[in-house]
Amino acid sequence: MKFSFLRRRLRTHFKNLSLFYNETNLLAVGSMLCKQQAAINSGSLNDYEFRIFSQWGDDGIIQYLIRNLRIKNETFIEFGVGDYEESNTRFLLMNNNWSGFVMDGSEELVREMTKRNWYWRHDIRARAAFIDRDNINALLAESGFQEVGLLHIDLDGNDYHILEEIDFSRLNPCLLILEYNSVFGAMRPLTVPYDKNFSRGKAHYSHLYYGASLPALQHLANRKGYALVGGNLAGNNAYFVRRDLLNERVKEVPMEKAYRESRFREARAKDFSLSYLFGPARLELLRGMEVINVVTGGKESL
Repeated sequence: MKFSFLRRRLRTHFKNLSLFYNETNLLAVGSMLCKQQAAINSGSLNDYEFRIFSQWGDDGIIQYLIRNLRIKNETFIEFGVGDYEESNTRFLLMNNNWSGFVMDGSEELVREMTKRNWYWRHDIRARAAFIDRDNINALLAESGFQEVGLLHIDLDGNDYHILEEIDFSRLNPCLLILEYNSVFGAMRPLTVPYDKNFSRGKAHYSHLYYGASLPALQHLANRKGYALVGGNLAGNNAYFVRRDLLNERVKEVPMEKAYRESRFREARAKDFSLSYLFGPARLELLRGMEVINVVTGGKESL
C-alpha cells in the first residue's frame, strides 16, 4: 500500500517536472520569436504568426498588436478556454505578465486549471459558467476590469448574440478577437439562431453548424466602433481594433483580405467520428439549416 502511494506521488512529481520544463522551453522560444518580429516590416498580420500555446498562429499576431497599439490596461478576458492548456491568451499571461479573467462552461476543466503552477504564479482568475445573454454582463463585471486590453470570444455557438449583448460602455476593450465559422462563407452576414442552451454537437452531428460568418461579426463590430484589421491563416479568428487606436502599423483591412476558408478537417460523421470533410462539401452537408441574416433580421437557409 505504501509503495503504491509512493509510485503515484512519483508519477505526479515527474509529470509536473515534465510540464514545467516543457513550458519553460516554449516560453524561451516564444521570447526569441517576439524579438525576431521586430525585424519584420510587413502590412499583413499573417507574417507575424507563431504558435506557443495558441492552437494556430495567434500568439504571434497578438504580440504584434499589443506592441503596436496604445493599450492602457494590460488585462484580458477570454471565454471558452477549456482547461487553458491551449489558449490564445496563455502566452500573453506568462510571457507579458498580463492579468486575466477566463471562463468555461465545465467546472471540471476549470478545477484542473486552478491546480496548475502557473495559476498561482500569475494574476489570473477562472470562472466556471455557461454563458448566455442573461448572465454575460454580470459575469464580466466579476472581473473588475474596465477598458480591458483584449477580449476574446470563442463559444462555438452563440458568439454573435453574446457579443451583441455585451455592454461595451464599461468594458471598452482595445482589441477584439472573434471566432468566425468560415463554412458559412464570406458573402452573407449569417449567424445561428439564438438558443440559450446551444450545444454544437447537438445542433448538428457534423459539429459544423455553429457561430457566425465573418461578414456578420464585422457588421456588429463596426456598430460597436471596431475596425477589422486581419485574420489568422487558419481561417477561424478575426481581429478587430477600437477605431481610436488605429495607426500606421495597425490599419483597417477589407473583409475579403481577412477572410480565409479554413482547411482543418474537424467535421464529424453521424457516429461522431471524424469524417475529414473539407471545402464545399462541408457547406453541402448543412444545406437547408436555418440561419439569421443579421442585417435584415430575417430567417434564411444555408
